[in-house]
Amino acid sequence: MTAIHIDIIHGDHFIRRSEPRPVGASLLADPVAAARSIPEAEAVKLHWLEDRPTYIVTAGSRKVLLDARSGSPLPPPDRDQIQRLANHWFTGDEQLASITLIHDLPFEVRGARGPLWRAEFDGWNKPTLYFSPGTGELVTRRHELWRLFDFVWMLHIMDYEERENVNNWVLRTFTWAAVAMALSGAWLLYYHLPKRRRRKARS
Repeated sequence: MTAIHIDIIHGDHFIRRSEPRPVGASLLADPVAAARSIPEAEAVKLHWLEDRPTYIVTAGSRKVLLDARSGSPLPPPDRDQIQRLANHWFTGDEQLASITLIHDLPFEVRGARGPLWRAEFDGWNKPTLYFSPGTGELVTRRHELWRLFDFVWMLHIMDYEERENVNNWVLRTFTWAAVAMALSGAWLLYYHLPKRRRRKARS
């Protein structure tokens, strides 16, 4: 688990670094006014979708994409746009193998809400990018080393369901059992020493 740097496990080397892209405020619609057009809006942020500035408005479990220049709603990214986004963000030499809109999310993206666009690239490591179908945001990335690390992490913390709880009852049971075995081993070692050594140790 420590032989490979954690940034490699996270797949940071697969993803292009996001550079700041300034845009004149006078060219943008009022973000608060744009957010008010969405019922139950909670937050709004500026986001670049390819070369277009957009607003992403969070409303409960929904995310709505708006044109940041006009404030009007935008359609969700289509398959071709997701393909361009996948090729833009991915920095490896492998070719894009498949793009699939998945509704039943695999366990490797637990915690995310479906559906998601899944873009998988060729190569032994199978780099995979997941995108939001509503906004085109890169949700997460996965690859074979991450999947192996996740499996070993599951064994390490003994959480065989969510693989996140480091305070589960199985781990605690084995921890206290190991402590009891260590103490009992020390006790047995002491009382199996010859009496002469024990007296010498006491003196």
